[in-house]
Amino acid sequence: MQPGMKQFLSAILGVYTLSSSLTFAQTDSTRQQTAEVTVAGFVDAYYAYDFNKPATSYRQPFLYNHNRHNEFNLNLGLVKVGIEHSRYRANLALQTGTYPNDNYAAEPGTLKNIFEANVGIALSRTGNLWLDAGVFASHIGFESAISLDNWTLTRSLLAENSPYFLTGAKLSYQPHEAWQLQVLVLNGWQRIQRLPGNSLPSFGTQVNYSPAEAVVLNWSTFIGTDDPDTTRRMRYFNNFYGQFQLSPRVGLIAGFDVGVQQRTQHSSSYDAWLSPVLIARYTFTDNWAAALRAEYYQDPTGIIIRTGTPNSFKTAGVSMNLDYTPVPNMAWRIEGRWLNSRDRLFERGSSFVADNIFIVTSLAVRFGKSVED
Repeated sequence: MQPGMKQFLSAILGVYTLSSSLTFAQTDSTRQQTAEVTVAGFVDAYYAYDFNKPATSYRQPFLYNHNRHNEFNLNLGLVKVGIEHSRYRANLALQTGTYPNDNYAAEPGTLKNIFEANVGIALSRTGNLWLDAGVFASHIGFESAISLDNWTLTRSLLAENSPYFLTGAKLSYQPHEAWQLQVLVLNGWQRIQRLPGNSLPSFGTQVNYSPAEAVVLNWSTFIGTDDPDTTRRMRYFNNFYGQFQLSPRVGLIAGFDVGVQQRTQHSSSYDAWLSPVLIARYTFTDNWAAALRAEYYQDPTGIIIRTGTPNSFKTAGVSMNLDYTPVPNMAWRIEGRWLNSRDRLFERGSSFVADNIFIVTSLAVRFGKSVED
């Protein structure tokens, strides 16, 4: 071998050895990091009384939380195991209660018991870019299935009739502490298992901006279909909300959902639905708070809520709740709610009426602990 070639190969080998050493040092450092394993749970027990006295305990087909009349029941009970590491994360949560029975009715078998099941990997060293896949909470709206996270005990009409959960993959990016961005590829509109006969994935986006601690502005979207290929109608949905802490005691949430869907396959005509909501919350002390909600939901062609009545679903509502929180992870809550519809939608004895008044009370607790991996 020529001396020059020998020196060249030696230099290449030296660079490779140095880079390998640095890589292995980084890998070893990452491997030696301790992952935090969290075991947590949530229980929400409730009692609801509907003054219309429906013939069965099941109350309304468009409500999925606290939806049993005149009986004590479990809205949601779940146990969750989470793993958190600088390079990866994972969550598995199993659930039971009337909420999964109602809201996961389209899912077969034991899939109804999956509240969350996902795994993620960090795509940047700084941890501001993540790829997650599996079943995860929806990026749409300001209310979740965990009642302690919400200002009102029952969920708003727009929350009950937009996805609570989604299945697919999402890319999350936080370029600045004030901004959070997401792009999602999904199995469909609130589905774990994809609709049989549908080969088209759905998509979603989220832009969340918090310029100050007291202000959150959000825009979330869904683009896809909830039909098989043979009758495919495209659906385009937008969710907007702003959350404002006006003072240490007064908070305000303003939300607005609007969606359109093709009337028929390949049609240039679209049907629309919309829903505005306004919630004001007043905190009396560390232990006591109250919230007042005004809302409206209009779905004149029954895209989301089918009624079979002349005006379909055009319903306004007002509610007020009082919360007692003796410790931060527990609350006793009571809420009164009135709904008024254009058509007679609410069962009362053997007939139907346009108004529905009911009260709900709930005891909810969240618990958890962490262990090192």
